Amino acid sequence: MSDCSAVEVICAKRDGRALTPAEIAWFIEGYTAGAIPDEQASALLMAIYFREMQSDELATWTQAMIDSGERLDLSGLDRPTVDKHSTGGVGDKVSLVLAPLLAACGAAVPQLSGRGLGHTGGTLDKLEAIAGWRAALSNAEILSQLADVGAVICAAGAGLAPADRRIYALRDVTGTVPSIPLIASSIMSKKIAEGTGALALDVKVGSGAFMKTHAAARMLAEAMVSLGEAHGVRTAALLTRMDTVLGLTAGNALEVRESVETLAGGGPADLVEVTLALAREMVELAGLDADPAEVLATGAAMDSWRAMIAAQGGDPDADLPQARVVETINAPADGALGHLDALAVGIAAWRLGAGRARKEDPVSPTAGVVCRAAEGDAVRAGEPLLELHTDDESLLPGALAALEGGFEIVAEAGPKKPLVLDRVTAGGRA
Repeated sequence: MSDCSAVEVICAKRDGRALTPAEIAWFIEGYTAGAIPDEQASALLMAIYFREMQSDELATWTQAMIDSGERLDLSGLDRPTVDKHSTGGVGDKVSLVLAPLLAACGAAVPQLSGRGLGHTGGTLDKLEAIAGWRAALSNAEILSQLADVGAVICAAGAGLAPADRRIYALRDVTGTVPSIPLIASSIMSKKIAEGTGALALDVKVGSGAFMKTHAAARMLAEAMVSLGEAHGVRTAALLTRMDTVLGLTAGNALEVRESVETLAGGGPADLVEVTLALAREMVELAGLDADPAEVLATGAAMDSWRAMIAAQGGDPDADLPQARVVETINAPADGALGHLDALAVGIAAWRLGAGRARKEDPVSPTAGVVCRAAEGDAVRAGEPLLELHTDDESLLPGALAALEGGFEIVAEAGPKKPLVLDRVTAGGRA
């Protein structure tokens, strides 16, 4: 479509018209190649932010992003392939337990993961707290590990959906990150390109999530499930609560330690519940005959974890690094922990060094927050409520400021809130 112009495409979307497949393919190809400048791509992203996209239009946009690079071929594996994606939260270490658990259930799990930004943690940052572990694998290494171990958690290669890499960076600096069509196409273009046959989505809802409301999270879930199914990937989504920390830790090595405890048969009840809920979705999507709870209890998932870490150069027996400085916040009164805000804890962990403000920033493997109580637990005045872990004492004041007003002690705990809020499948609400 050489006679097309970027201005015409921008104006069409600005005025509310659905873009044609030819216009979308031309624009994505041109921007990925550098032939369309950032200012024109920015204008189109803002037009999409306000005018949104029709379902067919979004499917075409996503396909063009997939077509901008390579697609992994997992058809040679003798296990069904299934993956999971979370929209991000605080203390969300589910992937670390889920990938080896599904491998132990008989699946191949090609989990191409990302790094944290702001208050949300990144799976790769967590695993890099393990001595020797490496995130960068070649396609051949990914395929070999899936065949041998059944699970891999690694960084997406530069060849997968390169259009998304450019568009994602532009969204970050143009105020268009919250656009549901752009979020959905970004996530799904990478997941479809990785070649998985099935996909479970964990769409977080609440203060610590990007989607603050149930309605917005459901819209995003429906868009992503529709995209997955349109591209031949069996897809389902769970909406899960993210207004408080998942588990009792937020931080890289801290979350790895908690994940290993869970694989060993312990771990916090909320982490186990969300992990098993997603595992049951993945087992069903993959057509496997396995009970994830039973498999977790046998220790087989721990065996898969150890094999997965070792295959990527890590030492599963190495001691995890620990912070040099630990500051304790004590409960101010007797009662129960009525609320512990996920966003406040996430920002505190970030300010302690566990997260980054820009993608190129380093992160501390030891920094983070340990919760000595979960919502609803009884607490006593003067006893530890939160621990702040850091290697740099000068970072403590900023973290303490983030937690001011971030928790509430009440006389009596209220009823437990559900963790799984909703389910979205190709057939609609379950």
